[in-house]
Amino acid sequence: MLVVMSSYATEEEIAQVVTAIEREGYVARVIKGGERTAIGILQNRGSVDPAPFLLLPGVKETIPVSKPYKLVSRELELTDTIVQVGDVRIGGENFVIIAGPCAVESETQALTIARTVKDQGACIFRGGAYKPRTSPYSFQGLGEEGLKILAKVREETGLSVVTEALDHEQCDLVEEYTDIIQIGARNMQNFSLLNRAGKARKPILLKRGMSATIQEWLMAAEYIMAKGNSNVILCERGVRTFADHSRNTLDLSAIPVVKQESHLPIIVDPSHACGRRDQVIPMSRASTAAGAHGLMVEVHNEPAKALSDGQQALFPAQFTEMINEILPILTEEQRTKLLQGRRS
Repeated sequence: MLVVMSSYATEEEIAQVVTAIEREGYVARVIKGGERTAIGILQNRGSVDPAPFLLLPGVKETIPVSKPYKLVSRELELTDTIVQVGDVRIGGENFVIIAGPCAVESETQALTIARTVKDQGACIFRGGAYKPRTSPYSFQGLGEEGLKILAKVREETGLSVVTEALDHEQCDLVEEYTDIIQIGARNMQNFSLLNRAGKARKPILLKRGMSATIQEWLMAAEYIMAKGNSNVILCERGVRTFADHSRNTLDLSAIPVVKQESHLPIIVDPSHACGRRDQVIPMSRASTAAGAHGLMVEVHNEPAKALSDGQQALFPAQFTEMINEILPILTEEQRTKLLQGRRS
């Protein structure tokens, strides 16, 4: 349930409502809005009687929330969440490009690719320091050395950086070095990691699990928000189906559904969805047209020598082509912002 306060409600009246909610054994979450404050009632096992709260001073109305993911739901928050990462705004009417290699392999490699993607309009650099691979014999990442290289990329280029944390203990180290903490598809329902991410001071990029429904995905985001971190970015990266013409099946329908169900921003990773570079540009166009708040793509200066997923990484020239092809789809304001960061 959502308790909506009148626009003239005082802080004392808001505090009285919070106390009344907690007295009933529930958890209260105060949500400050532009015109008025709302208070979400959480951890109720059944329906909540609105009568005790409607009688309190400053209360305008109560609204039942039917979704199991309450904090994530548009029923609780009508306005789009904007996640601020440095000077970059993710969500709402903004469109962002996140680009970089699948894995950080060396300082030279990371800096070379970072400068390339920044020159073409990318505003956030992606690169894995820890790599959860299907085979235990595949390259597992440079670990903390990779995190130090990512910090160097930020220092040298000004780009914010995002990388994945594989478990709740490792999350401490990732949070120290990066600007966005990624939770990968294989960890979408790693609940100890989700709870730890909810206590982080950095935004969380939450990828959809390989076989997860949209409700399961949003419930994973609810775990993070329930622990106090409201800066969550959702990432559609394809789901596992019977198809074998691509690595996964990119669920473009998830974009409008999530935007209707949730106030959180949603971006798309066509590289991991497709697993083949020849499909990345068409799916980037489609994701942009479907209303995604941004793209997360893999770019490598020498894909044939990449230590991880080289077959799905765009060459720098292809990345430029991708940008050129999505530009006409963007709004005038989005195009202007993207081109401001682009070096001709």
